[in-house]
Amino acid sequence: MKNIRKATLQDIPQLAELFDQYRIFYHKDSDISAAEQFLTDRIENKDSEIFIAENDGKLVGFVQLYPLFSSTRMKRYWLLNDLYVNEDHRGKGFSKKLIEEAKELARSTDACGILLETGRSNDIGNRLYPSCGFEMYDEVNFYEWTNG
Repeated sequence: MKNIRKATLQDIPQLAELFDQYRIFYHKDSDISAAEQFLTDRIENKDSEIFIAENDGKLVGFVQLYPLFSSTRMKRYWLLNDLYVNEDHRGKGFSKKLIEEAKELARSTDACGILLETGRSNDIGNRLYPSCGFEMYDEVNFYEWTNG
């Protein structure tokens, strides 16, 4: 049975495994204990909203959103920073259900929208997001400064 719900501290052990898989997908080293601490901090500090997808009692995917604000619109924005579904459960609608939950969060918090970025080479994401109603925003240049 497919179920989408908000993550709790009790989900951390399974969620950290998924989060670790997500990070490995993005060429980061595996670190389960750091993943557990990072996710625990996000939930305890209410820094982000994390929704999880369950299938027959097992966590198979998650979406994590961080709050932002639009000064010109004077409203909250949500940054869809992380979306991941275990490879054994892809193509079964979990990503779309997680995105729909993210949209419901935006509606329920009276946010002006959801922002996300994905790599140009992410063929799956570049098909998924438009199919879920996202539009490519090409009117600005995206810049990044990193500290170290």
